[in-house]
Amino acid sequence: MSGPQPTLRCDCGGQHLVPAFAYDAPPDGETRFDLGGQTYARAYDRCTECGHWFGRHEIDLSDLYGQAYVDSTYKGPNGMRTRLAQILALPPERSDNAGRVMRVCSFAAERVAGSVLRILDVGAGIGVFPAAMKAAGWDVVAVEPDSRTAAHLRESAGVAAHALPIEALDPAVVGHFDAITFNKVLEHVEDPVGMLAAARPLLAPGGFVYVEVPDADGASPEGPGREEFFIEHHHVFTADSLRGVAARSGFAGLEVGRIREPSTKYTVFGFLAPR
Repeated sequence: MSGPQPTLRCDCGGQHLVPAFAYDAPPDGETRFDLGGQTYARAYDRCTECGHWFGRHEIDLSDLYGQAYVDSTYKGPNGMRTRLAQILALPPERSDNAGRVMRVCSFAAERVAGSVLRILDVGAGIGVFPAAMKAAGWDVVAVEPDSRTAAHLRESAGVAAHALPIEALDPAVVGHFDAITFNKVLEHVEDPVGMLAAARPLLAPGGFVYVEVPDADGASPEGPGREEFFIEHHHVFTADSLRGVAARSGFAGLEVGRIREPSTKYTVFGFLAPR
């Protein structure tokens, strides 16, 4: 197979997978990415043990998160700035981000001491969460693989930003962080265990990781058109599979829960600490 090879590094070797949803065209609401003439055919398989869903297809998505993603999703840097302002202006009861900020700040207040806390946001996107955390008094660093997005984060969100994967960050250069966040990020990579493990050397003593991922148990009863199952998601999680990813990455789950967000997204969240 030439397409993505999503893995949770399980010992079972995929023996518990059963076919779930299949697609021969993009569902309503999915971004129409330029696939370069590749045939749109994909599917999801579900693990009957932990409930995790794995994307299965032969579509090459290796260039998805560069310029093509920015152009397809936001129509360029101006679109990113406009969308950032729109989301930050939402009232709290309509904002997924407001709930996320509240959860992280409340958890940190009970666990981490310090007048100014440092946070690293991995896969920061257009900067909604970093901008809000800066406004809440945190020292914020963001990472995004696309250089244009990193520049946008510096200019529009007002935070330090690196156009590097987390695996390339050197703690001797960027320092250590009281919190590292992966908000709707791990589902986009083939090996979330490897990405999450890269956070461990960057954590300060007593620091924690916060994760949000799409919730298969919430979304699947509504059918294959849910945004949790869009093409860019190699994985759709359950609370059990998130705990498994945490354990294989060297973390323990301090708190794992499920929520329905104001946007109607089904989400599993977790606060994790190094074992």
